[in-house]
Amino acid sequence: MPDLLTLDELRARRGAEAPERWSLAAIRGRLIELSARGASATLTAAVELVGEAQAQSEPVAWLMLTTGSFYPPDVADSGIDLAALVVVRAPDVTAIARAAERLLRSGAFGLVVLDLGDRAELSMQIQGRLVTLAQTHDAAVVCLTEKPGDTSSLGSLISLRAEALRVRDRSEFTVTLRALKDKRRGPGWSHQLRRRGPAGL
Repeated sequence: MPDLLTLDELRARRGAEAPERWSLAAIRGRLIELSARGASATLTAAVELVGEAQAQSEPVAWLMLTTGSFYPPDVADSGIDLAALVVVRAPDVTAIARAAERLLRSGAFGLVVLDLGDRAELSMQIQGRLVTLAQTHDAAVVCLTEKPGDTSSLGSLISLRAEALRVRDRSEFTVTLRALKDKRRGPGWSHQLRRRGPAGL
């Protein structure tokens, strides 16, 4: 007969088995929005996920507008293998979404980042297809947007929306992720990263 656990022991065990709130394991099969305006750290938080995916030998794609702020030297300085990162530049958000759907449909990518900037609008049809593909292929889809925390998310199909802000402390930064919306665990939790700034800062 198996050992019986008390309620506290069961909760402790479940907590130990649960993935970190901000980790690749926690966001697989979900459509995520990572946003901020001002002292934004969305790129830093997204690159953290890219590094985790690469450490697990998961292919990653980063899709962005031609005017995007993706800067390869800074990304490489964060420990990212640029040779193993697929970067797609597209003229508009619709083209980014179509490219993301094609990449996800291949089943080859564990993480797809859509860097949408301040022109972030995805129709419910597009969001629905992205969610379905993410769930089908156990992939994470992360949308980066530029907007303040008191504005609405991209849509009702966003499973998790987090705000990423940074505070500088000499040559380092503290990055704080704050969940504004989380359908699985509830909003309000936060996660902190400590990072060194790019050379020259």
